[in-house]
This record gives sequence, C-alpha cells and structure tokens, in this order.
Amino acid sequence: MSTGHAATIAAQAGIAKDTAFSAVIPPLYLSTTYKLGAFQQPEQYDYSRSNNPTRDLLATTLADLEGGSKAIVTSSGMAACLLALQLLTPDDTLVIPHDCYGGSYRLFTNLAAKKHAFKLLIINFQQAGWQAHVSAVQPKMIWLETPSNPLLQITDIRAVCTLAKTLDALVVVDNTFLSPILQQPLALGADLVVHSTTKYINGHSDVIGGVLICKAPELGDELKWWANCLGITGAPFDCYLTLRGLRTLPLRIALQQDNAARVVDFLLQQPLVAKVYYPGLPDHPGHSVAANQQTGFGAMCSFDLACDVSQLPVFFSALRIFTLAQSLGGIESLICHPGSMTQASMNAQAQTEAGIGPALLRLSLGIENIDDLLADLQQALAALALAVGDTRYAG
Repeated sequence: MSTGHAATIAAQAGIAKDTAFSAVIPPLYLSTTYKLGAFQQPEQYDYSRSNNPTRDLLATTLADLEGGSKAIVTSSGMAACLLALQLLTPDDTLVIPHDCYGGSYRLFTNLAAKKHAFKLLIINFQQAGWQAHVSAVQPKMIWLETPSNPLLQITDIRAVCTLAKTLDALVVVDNTFLSPILQQPLALGADLVVHSTTKYINGHSDVIGGVLICKAPELGDELKWWANCLGITGAPFDCYLTLRGLRTLPLRIALQQDNAARVVDFLLQQPLVAKVYYPGLPDHPGHSVAANQQTGFGAMCSFDLACDVSQLPVFFSALRIFTLAQSLGGIESLICHPGSMTQASMNAQAQTEAGIGPALLRLSLGIENIDDLLADLQQALAALALAVGDTRYAG
C-alpha cells in the first residue's frame, strides 16, 4: 500500500518497471494464457480471467489511491456491485439508501424480490431516527452512496460506520461521484469502496469498468475468488485505457470542480431555475458533513427548472456544448434528465420518495472553458424563457 500523494501515485503507476525491454510506459498484456514453468508448476499468471498483469497494475494503483489492501477490477460498475453482494446469504439483510443510483436500486430490489438473495431495507439516511431502523434489522451489509445520485445528498460515513461496528455489519460506499481524490471512505471507517471506473477514474467516456476496493486483505481474497468464479473481471485493454485516463485524474477533477462552482453560482441567479442541489452551498443540508469528510465538493450539480416537463425539449435542443446523455465524469460536459434516464428503473412512487421531480436536471461538468459553458446555459435558458413567455428572464 502506497502512502504517497495521489497525483504521484496516479502518474507513476508502473512507470519504468518493465523488466523485458526497459519500457518507460508499462506494456499492455493481451495474452489470455501463460506458459507454465513446468508440469504442475503454474507461475504467477496462468489465465487472464484469473490474473492479468495490466489489470493487476490498475488494481494496485486504485487500492493505493483509496488506501485499501486489495482492489478487484471488474467489467463494469454494476459488476463491482454484484461482486460485493456475494458476501450475503438469503438470511442476511442489506440496507440501502432510498435515493441511490437507479441501476443499483434495480439490482438490489430485483435480487431481493425475484432471487431472494438477501433481505432488503430501504432507508432515508437524511431523516431522524435512521439509526433505530437500521439497528432493528441487524444487517450484514450497509450500502452508502454519498453524494447521492442525482440529488447530491450527503450521508455521514463516520456515523454509519460507528453504528455498523456495533452491529458487526460491513459498510460499502459508492465513491463514484467524488473519486479517491475528493473522498476516501476507508479512512472514515468503511470496509469496501465501489466505483464505476467508467466515470471520473477513466474520465474519457470510452471504457466501461468498475472496481471494488477492500480494507481487509482476507475480504479481498474472498472477493477476488468470486470475481474469477463469476467471470466478471475487467478486460486487459479496458484496464490499459483506464490506467491511461487515471494518470490525469487529479488535474481533471480540479478543473471540473472549479467549473461546477462557477455554474452553480450562475444557476442561482436564474429566474427559471427553481432550486439548485450542490453540497458546496452553505445552505445545503449536508454542507457541514461534506466539508468534514470530503476534500472538495465535486463536479456534479443538479437543478430544478421552473417549467413543465413538456417544455424541457426546448431547453435541451437549444444547448450546443452540453450533451444530453447518460453517464458522467468525462472530460465533456453532459446534461441528464434523471427521471427518464439514470433513475428510469425506479417507479413513480420511488422517484417521488427520493425527491426526483419531473423537471430535475443533472449536470456533469467537463474541462471546457467556463465562459463557453455559461454562455451555452444562458442561451438555452433564454430559449426556454421565450417558449414559456417568462418575461422575468434577464439573460
């Protein structure tokens, strides 16, 4: 486990370590199989589903960045979630937040209802009394997502981990929205950290991947066994590209976060914006907790438009830089309508309970020039104002 600075860990992973030809950049190992040293004498590598040098380098780097003992790189973020669930039995209870990512919500609820893989309790960690509800079910695992997707609600990781310790429960934290640069849940008491590496870690919207990072070595060994057994480990070429993207993570996050803060300031001044969701705002309910457990407020923000859902196409079609698309964390700026996109797997009641309104939009800020981003939002809001006859809009 490395104790260096994040930027150095990311930039120096595998550099000048090649023993074959002294290549500065680590090579890509595409081989699916490896020669045995002799009969019944396998070497470190025998078959790439089990172990691969390129995947192992990415895993070691991500474990170092999160302060974990072992990382298992998977074929997608959802595969990483599925891997963590292998620790549960039908008699165990999993606690999840009521406002987690729609894909995770779909996985948890359907495995519980259709496969009876575990018992499930859905909790609002922002409401008073959550501790009593969690304690009552004696869970085996508590799943956190903070900031949450898409309303960026903040959960106190330390408080949950303190309770979990008394219950002998594991705590898993989805750290996708912040990356290890802005939040390190293992240092706050969590047992496992999950990422969709598709997002900030790769950062270029060209690779699907995931990772599960463990605090305890023995837990890592068990989960690595399951990853090989299930066949959900990441492909070598995908790992190579992800490692390449990872090297610039600290630089990208810094610029994206600066852009997000500027966009939030802009949105707060717009008559057609009913509400802005961003933990960096002093009046955000989770601001003080976020300031305590994070080293930055991130590059994601959401907002409610003061219009009918039928008028949203006017706003979307006017945008020239922001792209209407799924995902987040890439170098390009994206806009998303959670109700019909990322959270579409949640029914209307679940969306309402999670606070997801029909005109809620989510922004993932990229690395473009901030003046261009603000101008794009401004002209789209002007187009919407014209369509709805809102004379308050001052541009």
